[in-house]
Amino acid sequence: MRYYPTFLDMRGKRCLIVGIGDVGRRKLTSLLAANPEEVLVLDTFLFVEIADPELKELLSHPAVTYQHRPFVSSDVQGRALVFACTGSRTVNETVARACDKRTVLCNVIDAPDEGDFIVPAHFDAGELIVAISTGGNSPALARRIRMELQEFVGNRFSRLVTLMGRLRPLVLARGAETGHNTKLFRNIVGSDLMDALQDRDRGRSETILTELLPQELHPHIGELLHELV
Repeated sequence: MRYYPTFLDMRGKRCLIVGIGDVGRRKLTSLLAANPEEVLVLDTFLFVEIADPELKELLSHPAVTYQHRPFVSSDVQGRALVFACTGSRTVNETVARACDKRTVLCNVIDAPDEGDFIVPAHFDAGELIVAISTGGNSPALARRIRMELQEFVGNRFSRLVTLMGRLRPLVLARGAETGHNTKLFRNIVGSDLMDALQDRDRGRSETILTELLPQELHPHIGELLHELV
């Protein structure tokens, strides 16, 4: 199967995780990092006290609503994403059917084909997120590729990503033609600026930006480099 790659803005979104075992915990941790409005977590194993202090802390997050009870189909109403993470094939299938009926995106941990999306192997390096998928053919291979890429990437792009995030709105505010902006951005990322930032070489970084940026953006070079070099 070939999936459509995308990154989702979860701000203001409501989500659901059914099952809070090891897999559910990982899903909740990564989901909370995206700042959703609310995550309803259903623990379908009734009356089981949670002893793990780290899990207790995770479930006490302000965006988390934690409930001990069975899943009901109406739980998926109004949810942007749903994760079926229980150890029960029957429960996970029920969750998937409820989502399909209401056109809600669902991830089914033990039967990916029953759901609408998978969560790729990924890693963060500052504001950079790298995701890898084998189309569900081999999560183990995706994990290996992730580990090798993570070792290669390290934090070498982190400062450049931050700077580009500061620069982009300044460039777009100029109202220049899209092709001109594209060329400017490509010239910057293709320059030696990344190495200069990595070396914390302020003089070299300023020289590169002065040469590449339009004259009217030169006064912003100080704020672009703030705390990066």
